[in-house]
Amino acid sequence: MHTLEAAAALPCVLDIEASGFGRASYPIEVGWVLPDGRARCTLVLPAAHWTHWDAGAERVHGIARATLLAHGRAAADVARWLNDELGGRTVYCDGWAHDYPWLAALFEEAGASPLFRLESASALLTEPRLAQLDAARRRALAELGLTRHRASNDARALQRALAMVGAAGPQPDLPDGR
Repeated sequence: MHTLEAAAALPCVLDIEASGFGRASYPIEVGWVLPDGRARCTLVLPAAHWTHWDAGAERVHGIARATLLAHGRAAADVARWLNDELGGRTVYCDGWAHDYPWLAALFEEAGASPLFRLESASALLTEPRLAQLDAARRRALAELGLTRHRASNDARALQRALAMVGAAGPQPDLPDGR
């Protein structure tokens, strides 16, 4: 397979870092990697009513709330950028049970709807390949030299890990643009 064909076969991957876990948590950073390998990442400015903060989560992702207040983008801007970049695609994540509610909170705050579909990366894998994914992700992190737990790094490592385990390839883009 040619390099361009291999890149085209890679899934689009998204990762979200959050203020913590549970119902009161909210997205603080969104990162994604396109099938051609281009990565994007942005901090999210907490809405006024997004007040939950878990110091344990901060120790994991290393993002202080003060950093978000100083450098985060408004939810509406992040939602628009996501739709511009990902519209019409099926986008994969490895923590769907957490990422989906955080993405929903972002779009609800923005007063918008995602123009892409978020799916679990497990949909791309057979059971034996799914069992290999965690080890492949650790190898990908090491090969890519990624040490910081950040959204775009995690998305890049997941995309590489999916390629390593021979994921079935991305689902076709949605015909209706959603």
